[in-house]
Amino acid sequence: MSLIRALSKDLEARSDDSLRELFAARPDLLSPAVPDFPALAARASSRVSVQRALERLNRPQMQVLETLHLCTNTDTGHSATAATLRKLITGSSQATLEGILGRLQELALVHRADPPPGTSAGRQRFYLPVGSLKDVVGIYPAGLGRSYTELVRLQPAFAQRAVQVVSELHRSGVDIQDATTPMEAALALQHWTSSPEALQQILAHAPERTTALLARFRNWAMGAVPQAQRKASVLTEGADAGPIDWLLARGLLVPLDAAHVELPHSVGLSLRGGAIINDFTLTPPVPELGSTSAALRRNAALSAISDTLRLVGELLHAVQRQPLATLRSGGVGVRETRRLADMLRIGQPQVGVLLELCALAGLIRLDVDSSSWVQPPQLEWLVLPRQEQWLWLVNAWLSSERVPSLVGQPVNGASGVPAAHRSGAGGSIVPLSAEAQRPDAPVIRKRILEILLELTGEAASADGTAPVLDAAAVLQRAEWAQPRMARRFSSLIRGVLAEAELLGLVGSGALSQLGAALAADHPDQALTLLGEHLPAALNHVLLQADLTAVAPGYLSPDLAEKLLAMADAEGQGPATIYRFSEASVRRALDAGHDAGRLLAFLREHSATAVPQPLEYLIEDTASRHGQLRVGSAASFIHSDDEAALEELMAGPRAAALGLVRLAPTVLASSSAPRETVQVLRSLGLSPAVDGAEDPAVRLRRSAEPPENPRPVYTAPRMAPSTEDVDAQLAVLRQAGAGVAPHPGAGRDAEAATQLGLEALQRAIRLKQRISMNVVDSVGNATLETVVPLSVSGGRVRVFDPARDTERVLSIHRIIDIEAAEELHQ
Repeated sequence: MSLIRALSKDLEARSDDSLRELFAARPDLLSPAVPDFPALAARASSRVSVQRALERLNRPQMQVLETLHLCTNTDTGHSATAATLRKLITGSSQATLEGILGRLQELALVHRADPPPGTSAGRQRFYLPVGSLKDVVGIYPAGLGRSYTELVRLQPAFAQRAVQVVSELHRSGVDIQDATTPMEAALALQHWTSSPEALQQILAHAPERTTALLARFRNWAMGAVPQAQRKASVLTEGADAGPIDWLLARGLLVPLDAAHVELPHSVGLSLRGGAIINDFTLTPPVPELGSTSAALRRNAALSAISDTLRLVGELLHAVQRQPLATLRSGGVGVRETRRLADMLRIGQPQVGVLLELCALAGLIRLDVDSSSWVQPPQLEWLVLPRQEQWLWLVNAWLSSERVPSLVGQPVNGASGVPAAHRSGAGGSIVPLSAEAQRPDAPVIRKRILEILLELTGEAASADGTAPVLDAAAVLQRAEWAQPRMARRFSSLIRGVLAEAELLGLVGSGALSQLGAALAADHPDQALTLLGEHLPAALNHVLLQADLTAVAPGYLSPDLAEKLLAMADAEGQGPATIYRFSEASVRRALDAGHDAGRLLAFLREHSATAVPQPLEYLIEDTASRHGQLRVGSAASFIHSDDEAALEELMAGPRAAALGLVRLAPTVLASSSAPRETVQVLRSLGLSPAVDGAEDPAVRLRRSAEPPENPRPVYTAPRMAPSTEDVDAQLAVLRQAGAGVAPHPGAGRDAEAATQLGLEALQRAIRLKQRISMNVVDSVGNATLETVVPLSVSGGRVRVFDPARDTERVLSIHRIIDIEAAEELHQ
């Protein structure tokens, strides 16, 4: 029976609760909805879906699944039981394996199968994996290599050499059967190395260090060996023979190319003592960890949060005053990051991380129209309470595909990176460039927080000591919990931990209470905790006679913004010093303030009287300011309707145009004519441009546009909703009861495609003839009997016995496939 049809029957026999658990564990099965159980089985068996499911399995589950794959044959239907697997997995029990196989069955990665012919089932349960598992796990399941017969078939150079190796071994007195064909040679080598005892006898005459060399292949079958094919050409003996030469000459290592070799399956299995898995354990590794006090953890987290919020606020003010120039190909170059580093009094790497953090939170955006400037920041963030500012950043960080910590790291394959992206030697990633994008970043971040919570345990929310967690400890647990994602964890884990520390989710090397709350999906609890522990923002400064204002703590965003408008910040940390100068005061006057308003503001927010030198500086600068006024205008707006111009000037939505009244019927705009027209049209007006080169824009009234909603940042949904699951269950049960699906639902379309591909791949492996209906370009169907040879890229290559030729057919033209006969190898 087809594996997809067998899985379909298994799914149809399940209860609704079992199917709900399946959809929760594999949410991709519901996107989009399927019309019936065969289509559901086909999707669950697809390569992409199986690959996603394997990424969620822990090490013992993967070990059991790979062992089941190695000791079963989906083509012939040869299944296996837990008792069979127990002999191949050292340290396991039948009850444990039954439990894991049951879990894999719940995930639709294996299904129950009939016992082999002549076998009494009794109480044993027989299992088969899904058909696409072979393609997903790769050519080295459980780290074991391919068999000699497969290597002979796939490696022409070794096929020619195998007969010579066996003949030389046979003539030298080795107890191995002679061979005349590559397949006979492969079978002889396989029998020669088929048991641990036989392999030990072979290695008894090996040079020194041979056993140590083979130990490197214990967990993975392929290795790098320079000039492997040349070294394999002579059967060397004696003390002069090196371990590599000795193994290659006897076929115990098979050269794949000039630089790589493979340890055959039988040799690797014998090295493991005849077991496929010899490190099986259900207990995750427990690293040795240090500890820190709850007070240090809390203070470090709160300090990091306060610094991050302060720096983000200062960065937004800096970008508001002078937008960032971006590189032609995207990203912010060294010149701009250096300028910001000088303004914020921090290093350039930290500026890059802050820019990325602001971008992923939507606080700054690239101007798509010009592709050369970053748009003015979203200043609404600045007026929020500090705990809400923090939650905004954290939620955006958790759901974003950008990785701020990648800024400054070398670009992979720097020679192929555009020169505009290179900010230093070797070509490093610059802020806001495409190289900082990682689609799996949200999953990695969430999983790392969960692992931190698992390793921290009850200390995460307790007020005692907490374990200090480094990248090595987290990676060790991650490799056990999700071995299929180990490489992705290792590439991002240090950066994610650094970003988590920047946001206060980790403090003093330990998971903070805020981080624990977010790992447990309790953002409201984190918001409450932060509101209780974060010091209140101050609303006053200390003015001094040396023309400085000292902030005795973290200032409110509104106060910090207005101080930055009239003074230059110096130093770092909460006790920031703001220095007044003639240039800084002139900057405030240019923004529309006058001396009286500046002095009134300082008197209101100063804990001391305004020093006389500062008062003289402001009054003297204001007396010389504005005698001549210079402005810029890129276009002007003319309309005979003065009321329309008054309304436009008063409205906040045209503020981006920088409108200035020159006459009752004329306004000047700082934006180009094209940009001015776009803004006016977005406001519901109907402007007209006077000529191609004329900067005049004539205005006519039109309808008012709708209000633009404020953007909302929400984490992506990782599991299907209850409504989606219930609707899918209803469709499946109706289809199982014979109720016709909704018109146009495409019943069995996906299942038919998967079944056809499954039949083709099985026929290719078994060298089986198939009969298929092929539709030509005008819709005529022809029944043909062919032997499929390979399938890829939506095409299948077949051998046509009737014409004695090979042909290539498009899969979408094949409407029916049926096995004609089986040719045994």
